[in-house]
Amino acid sequence: MALLNRPVRGAGSPVPVDVSRETSSSWPGLGLAAAGVMVAWSVHRLVPWAPMLTVSVVLGIAAAHLPGLRGVVRGPARPGLSLAGRRLMRIGIVLLGLALGLDEVLRLGWATVAMVAGVVAATFLGTLWLGRRLGLPGDQPLLIATGYSICGASAIGAVSQVSGSDEEDVASSVALVTLCGTLAIAVLPLLQSPLGLSDPDFGRWVGASVHDVGQVVATAQTAGPGALGEAVLVKLMRVALLAPLVAAVAFSVRARRRGVRTSSGRRPAPVPLFVAGFLAAAALRATGVLPDVALEGAHTAQELLLAAALFGLGSAVHLPTLSRTGGRAALLGLAAWVVVAGASYAGVLLTT
Repeated sequence: MALLNRPVRGAGSPVPVDVSRETSSSWPGLGLAAAGVMVAWSVHRLVPWAPMLTVSVVLGIAAAHLPGLRGVVRGPARPGLSLAGRRLMRIGIVLLGLALGLDEVLRLGWATVAMVAGVVAATFLGTLWLGRRLGLPGDQPLLIATGYSICGASAIGAVSQVSGSDEEDVASSVALVTLCGTLAIAVLPLLQSPLGLSDPDFGRWVGASVHDVGQVVATAQTAGPGALGEAVLVKLMRVALLAPLVAAVAFSVRARRRGVRTSSGRRPAPVPLFVAGFLAAAALRATGVLPDVALEGAHTAQELLLAAALFGLGSAVHLPTLSRTGGRAALLGLAAWVVVAGASYAGVLLTT
């Protein structure tokens, strides 16, 4: 089996969950995830260009295949690692809303809003269509399309919570999207001059085309503070589209499973609770009542929670199974990268 103790797909499990038993059996896995986060944080401190979330995925994959840890990951630590991949991911997504300055985003103007929405739609739909044509299994086309169009690993994690995606599909999609986003740090600055982009226009291009917020900052800062400010604002506008995208996926999943109830006898909610929490956090940020120290603390907590979740997801990857679709997934990732970069460049030219 590629995965052990894989969570059941669908709107609900036919077996009721004993929360107390789940919690008590989760400590070994949560402890291992915490150790993985500490190592990932240390690596990021030593090598700043290596995003902590990407390192967490890699460490999780490594832990699942190292002879000394493989038995632990597949045995006593599995419940806690799966719990991290589900619940900690949702809490991290809620905290991500506190990074969204809606008032700052709206100051960019409706033309830029329309441009970003168009880029997101073109990237998502184009990548999803191509992934299906390439015959990628499971939810990989959906997850890769989400990561490229919105905000990398965070968006993949959010959509996976409502689509019931396999942990292995999630981890492999995160690895691919973060790899391309990391390559963008080196490639995009080399294209600024040949493409004739001013520093602010370069920043907007980066914000509209690079996946992770940290990768956006690392790429845009090469052109100075003007480019960096534009990049971050455009990127936050893309993040704002996470909630409607997740809600749309949830609606689609709910429509396919019409009539299916959860183990408690209730129908699944039309909008997941963590999506409502994300929007509530964004609204709270917009009020300006939270001091900077609280926002900084929330950002740190968000990074740590998402890192722990991605370590848990990475630990579910089975490389021999992943290698069967590696070439097609890489081709999809390259094509999606071209689509998002091309659509973003066209959008910047049209709105300049």
